[in-house]
Amino acid sequence: MGRPYSRDLRERVVAAVEQDSLSRRKAATQFAVGISTVINWVRRCRETGTILPGKMGGHRPKAIAGEHRTWLLFRIKERDFTLRGRVAELSERGLKVDYKTVWNFIHAEKLSFKKNRAREPSKIARTSREGVSSGKNTRPGSPLSAWFSSTRPGAKPIGRRAGAGRCGVRGSRPRFRTATGKP
Repeated sequence: MGRPYSRDLRERVVAAVEQDSLSRRKAATQFAVGISTVINWVRRCRETGTILPGKMGGHRPKAIAGEHRTWLLFRIKERDFTLRGRVAELSERGLKVDYKTVWNFIHAEKLSFKKNRAREPSKIARTSREGVSSGKNTRPGSPLSAWFSSTRPGAKPIGRRAGAGRCGVRGSRPRFRTATGKP
């Protein structure tokens, strides 16, 4: 975000609209600013009596601070956790935060929340290949037994090949099978 326009420019634009009865569109063209900018400056002058810009930027305090920060650090070091679980626990304690806020807190505190893959068995697929022949589905009713749109074979081409062009003799161009199988 850039700096606000100067006070001098603001005064000249508002004076052109208010005192010289210039339309907002003409004032915007004359001073090379946006039409909505002129509209907002005139509105601000009428409502507040000043053309000075409002406060820009600033520091936003952290959502998880004080007592909640101390409690959360203790809970994290106590045992394994999930971010969604911590969000739920914080809401039970009266602090409404979202997933990203908790993630930012964990990241800022340089704490790890990665899963230990060696300890957790897979809940989706088998972890060993005993009794499974290669190339076969491991479970009946598995979605792998059906075609997916990305793996389903497409229809055979119909009509002439792209880039084949016209041949000199009628009927001498290459033909391809149609969907019915007839040339």
